[in-house]
Amino acid sequence: MSAWQPLPADLPPEVGHFVEQLRLLKDRTGLSLIALGERTAYSKSSWHRYLNATQPPPRQAVVALCRVAGADAERFCVRWELAVRAWPRTVAPAAVPVVAPAGVTGSAGAGLSAGANRAADEGGYEDAPTVPWWDLLAETPEPDGPESVPARHSWAASHRLLLYALVLVLVLLLTAVIGAVTLS
Repeated sequence: MSAWQPLPADLPPEVGHFVEQLRLLKDRTGLSLIALGERTAYSKSSWHRYLNATQPPPRQAVVALCRVAGADAERFCVRWELAVRAWPRTVAPAAVPVVAPAGVTGSAGAGLSAGANRAADEGGYEDAPTVPWWDLLAETPEPDGPESVPARHSWAASHRLLLYALVLVLVLLLTAVIGAVTLS
């Protein structure tokens, strides 16, 4: 078990409760922050910030921790929503003017600064889903029944990357065999 730093006294109760629950969940795994970082798509320093209430975790980080710990992700995501709503907002630094790259003029250059500061302007936290690619494969929704499956959906469509890799291996193998026969 870890000896956690005390949480700031001025944290809202929802945030404090959520972070305490995350800490208990992390302790239940028995993993260090380094090992937790290796099992999820988030670094040791990110987990340190999340578990010390320095920064709110993205929703996908909470889901990843629940997967590692074998906990109910839905329950923790509800707690996450309550905590993020109550999380103290830091004062955003003054907007830094973004200079458009050479050759970009007009509204295209203006879009760069607007997109870069959108999360800060809205007063919210960006929930960037950073998950390992293998988790994305596992989250493929199951169809409700045979009537909900489109006719064009097939094994090849859902496993296109695997199919491309197999075709590439077969082409390389065929090229090697033809080269060996030609050179002998």
